[in-house]
Amino acid sequence: MENQLKIIGICGSPRKGNTEWMLQTLLGAAGGSGAETELILLRSAHIVMCRGCLACERRDERGVGNCNIKDDVKDILTRMLAADIVVLGTPGYMSLMSGLLKNFLDRTCPIWPAMKGKGIAGVAVAEEGVGAAVRNIRTYGDLLKMRWLGSVTTLAKLPKEASRQPGLAKRLERLGRKLAE
Repeated sequence: MENQLKIIGICGSPRKGNTEWMLQTLLGAAGGSGAETELILLRSAHIVMCRGCLACERRDERGVGNCNIKDDVKDILTRMLAADIVVLGTPGYMSLMSGLLKNFLDRTCPIWPAMKGKGIAGVAVAEEGVGAAVRNIRTYGDLLKMRWLGSVTTLAKLPKEASRQPGLAKRLERLGRKLAE
């Protein structure tokens, strides 16, 4: 029997709203296509900023280091390592990814060599334009030598506004099914 594909969604929005709905919709379609899925809400986690101490650069044979900071990041990193695909979701802030997501990605330094070859995708939503938010996610994936699998973006401001946009759910479901293939 084949191992079940594992897809993890990481939501970098500080509020419950459009980004979370987009990830839930995408992961729901992936789960319906047979993948094991999980959604992590960074706003619910205790994540301290990286201190730049470089302790994480002492790595084991798998390329995994250990961060000295005691917060929720170690558990999230373990879950990322167990996943085949990571989907990052962010609201566009100042045409970039949210600070919440960026702060977390800075803390993934202990595992970046071990992420090589895993899949990565992104979703982004903003009021007037997502700007470079998806490019930020793709740049992160390129740095880690992950495989880019696609993205979905939209414009929305108020919570639940994205869920009312014609065709958006179908686009998210299509990407979710593609990831589960």
